[in-house]
Amino acid sequence: MKKNIFNKTLLGTLLLFGAACTDLEEPILDESLAGEGQAEPISGAIAPAYGQISQVWYHTNYYGLQLIASDEAILPYRGGTDWFDGGKFLATHQHLMTPGNDLVGSSWNELTKNISRAISAIEVLRPLADAGNQQAASALYEMIALRAYLNMLALDSWGIAFDKEDSSDISVILRGDEAINYIKDEFLSVVDLINTDLGPGRLTQSAVYGFLARLHLNAAVYRDPYGTPNFTSEDMNKVVEYTNNIIGSGKFNFSPEYFDLFNDDNNSNSEIIFALDQRGVLRNEHSRWAYWSIAGSMFPRPESPSADGTDGPAFTSDFIQTWMDAYEVDPAEADARFFKMNEMIPESIQDLTGLSPLNDEDNYYCITDEDFEMNRGVLRGVQWGPRKGDDGAFLRCDDGKVRIYPVIQRKGNGPDKDVGYVNHTMMVDFSNEGRLHNTGFRCAKYQFSHTSPDGNNYSSVDLVLMRLAEIYLMRAEAKLRLGDSAGALADMNAVRTSRTARPEVTPAALNSIDLDILFRERGFELYWEGFRRADQIRFGKYEDSWTEKTDTDVYKRLFPIPQSAIDGASNVEGFLVQNQGY
Repeated sequence: MKKNIFNKTLLGTLLLFGAACTDLEEPILDESLAGEGQAEPISGAIAPAYGQISQVWYHTNYYGLQLIASDEAILPYRGGTDWFDGGKFLATHQHLMTPGNDLVGSSWNELTKNISRAISAIEVLRPLADAGNQQAASALYEMIALRAYLNMLALDSWGIAFDKEDSSDISVILRGDEAINYIKDEFLSVVDLINTDLGPGRLTQSAVYGFLARLHLNAAVYRDPYGTPNFTSEDMNKVVEYTNNIIGSGKFNFSPEYFDLFNDDNNSNSEIIFALDQRGVLRNEHSRWAYWSIAGSMFPRPESPSADGTDGPAFTSDFIQTWMDAYEVDPAEADARFFKMNEMIPESIQDLTGLSPLNDEDNYYCITDEDFEMNRGVLRGVQWGPRKGDDGAFLRCDDGKVRIYPVIQRKGNGPDKDVGYVNHTMMVDFSNEGRLHNTGFRCAKYQFSHTSPDGNNYSSVDLVLMRLAEIYLMRAEAKLRLGDSAGALADMNAVRTSRTARPEVTPAALNSIDLDILFRERGFELYWEGFRRADQIRFGKYEDSWTEKTDTDVYKRLFPIPQSAIDGASNVEGFLVQNQGY
């Protein structure tokens, strides 16, 4: 396995080198965005580049790297049997990662591969565009924007960007202002030319404006990743300018139901600005953002008996406490973003006093397979779902509907295995008790897709990478750093009060704002979407302590460049220099 990982990471690096390694260049895949088989040149060029984004944001690649390194999530060695994986998640959460950490290495590998695919697409499209093919020109602008976006991810996590125009070139490694200016110029070169209406599955002018706003919002960190950020008025005014362009376009609207943003049908949600479209040929993609956290004993799709959870990461108790501290009542009763009850459990069977899996055979309700939906948001306490009999099939009511019981804890070797229920506790850590399979509140933000037979592939839920709420919150932050507290408060409250589908839990507008409140609100709105690590760094909280993490080394703000990548580049002296502190 280690040899495989080394070769994949080495290949990802060599793809960014040039002529000396052209025999390792990845061929353009024969596929089209519409899934029509033999791809015509334009679709065949851009589909591999767009399709690779899902691998970058895979749960055990870049997505997991951002999540587990922050105070949002923790992934213990479950029961001493599951999710150890060489200790990569433990080390990442504790900020003790090394250049050999496989979570870091796989994230680097998939990201550099994606950059290479974007470059390959550009090489195919540019001569077609130069010859006057307008469709090719439009696609070319998307690929230039995609390359810039991917380089911004590299800058955010490793402090570098790759300046490479042609597969025969050796990448120029950029850092600091050079990297910022390169990425900015790439976006600016296409922002007035790129399409304005191809939808959330494609990069559009609004998405480019959003990326430019993100770049300027984080520019102070990118210039000096280990120091105290110096947020300039020039950068903050650019954030306001670019977010104004999106908000003022009138193209996007807040989703009244928060969790509709992450449902099977979110492809048409008018809040989404950029998402990975998982329809067509790209539907052979993952729904692991939905299944990674939930209990391994839970079967969320009764029509698909092999679809279950993995008992992966949980919310840290620290992150949950920020919700508890913000409200005088249970957050589920005050904030539509925290929880949504979907399960229709009759009151007559909700009381589990005196019951256990050994004597609860009559404690169930019946529902059609398609109508069963897990609760969403923060999952706490005893969970309910289908139960399998001795033959491996779900237990059924006389009319064929599926029986919904309290879920039995059947994973691991804990004291509650087969005799207790899945009962998620707020406490979770790396101790023997804290790492049991039931510990930690779980995240069910994304719907467990109705089109995914196993929770792994063929999800119809688009992976949301930019939406209107983030745009408002970026503008609020820029205004606040510019001294416009009233404007910042208005933008923050616009987001808070927008979730009106369940008015009894629509958060009330706040009366004041400061950086701590805004940081908290970004956490409430954008949790588990890949923003928290960068937010903690920008707001000066990444060196804080939280569950199982006490490291205060500022050099851990950036991840180590994988040693295999540095070794693979050893024939080009000084090409890849390890980040400080590793």
